[in-house]
Amino acid sequence: MIICVSYFMVILDNSIVFTGLPQIRSDMGFSETGLSWITNAYVLVFGGLLLLGARAGDLFGHRRVFLFSLVVFSLASFLVGAAPSQWCLIGARALQGVGAAVLAPSALSLLTRSFTEGRARNRAMAAYGAVAGLGAAFGLVVGGLVADLISWRAGFFLNVPVGIAMVVLAVRFLPETERQDGRFDIAGALLATAGSTAVVFGIVNAADLGWTAPATLMPLMAGAGLLGAFVAVERRAVQPIVPLRLFASRERSGAYLTRMLYMGAMIGFFFFTAQYVQSVYHWTPSQAGLAFLPMTLVNFVLAVQVPRLLERVSRPKVLLTGVCLTTAGMVWLSRLDLHTPYLTGVALPMVLIGAGQGLALAPMTSSGVDGVAPADAGAGSGLVNTVHQIGSALSLSILTAAAATVSTDDEAADIAARSGAALTGSAVLLALAVLAVGILIVPSRATRNERSL
Repeated sequence: MIICVSYFMVILDNSIVFTGLPQIRSDMGFSETGLSWITNAYVLVFGGLLLLGARAGDLFGHRRVFLFSLVVFSLASFLVGAAPSQWCLIGARALQGVGAAVLAPSALSLLTRSFTEGRARNRAMAAYGAVAGLGAAFGLVVGGLVADLISWRAGFFLNVPVGIAMVVLAVRFLPETERQDGRFDIAGALLATAGSTAVVFGIVNAADLGWTAPATLMPLMAGAGLLGAFVAVERRAVQPIVPLRLFASRERSGAYLTRMLYMGAMIGFFFFTAQYVQSVYHWTPSQAGLAFLPMTLVNFVLAVQVPRLLERVSRPKVLLTGVCLTTAGMVWLSRLDLHTPYLTGVALPMVLIGAGQGLALAPMTSSGVDGVAPADAGAGSGLVNTVHQIGSALSLSILTAAAATVSTDDEAADIAARSGAALTGSAVLLALAVLAVGILIVPSRATRNERSL
């Protein structure tokens, strides 16, 4: 429970900001593309340092690192809530990403080490997957309520007492893991973070300056070069933060690609839908948060049933069904315009999206850590979370750039048109995720089952 609540706090913090975005834009004067950096600063640092955070758990002990990350994350949450300016807010969000980058892989490693493969681990991964889905959805509700009743800042202050409580409980109940000998792959971590940041920076610039502008092309080329250097460094490193052997499994590689596409689509869904219901329907932040309840409730109901379902149906089939349902809901939702009614145009598509996410996240996570050796547990869990966050940042920047190409003479009409364009992009990402599951994961599991006969 301690692990899941702590991870819930990280995921919730990633989404709690969404329903407060209109308030933040008004209070601090953010531009439309500048607003995306409130999310990108968090997820880029989160994703870029995850692998280093995972390695820290292997070297210093996962419980010790877990406690450190809770302290950093709680402190950064306080700084976000108290931020007096745009750059202070973005900087504090980046510091939150540092804490999350250490916390998330330590949590998953502690969970993986605590349960053997089979029924027990399926249940644990189902709980972990449910936390990921519910944290994202519940964050919208909490963020909306506190933004409406108090301020958007209050949602971040809530993390402080929760973090303190988790530190106390972790010290008392969580066992320490065995420490391994080794060293950090600093070069790999810096190249991964710098490369992904440069790519996102170039894509965000494209929204304002165009794809052929030097300020767009130079960061994109620099990012590609840095990521290429990252792969070269990992091939030669004695103790890489990303052991390339993790990609030897077709199922794991498929799970990484699927997660990157899937979570990229979902962050676009949260980012744009939260703004749509406030700008087009003129709802308050709390009403906007409650608008996501159809998704949240269905997500929860199905997520808790996944362990039983996995005992009767193969993991790839459950995953494929979940991703297909999410895709269908996103295609439906992408038809948004200025006159779309909430019930049939937003709520009912959310039911499909929530059902799909409830089914997909647990098997997606399990496939990402399936068969990983104990020595690679930290790196394996870190990679699962890395593709999650990097996929989110890259996709949000692409979707924001695509949305920025749509313009009308009315603010509400702009938001509606941009939301529809961005959600169409999310639907495309999900369709690619369906292909990844069908081509990589389903055949891989079928082949393994045949060999075991």
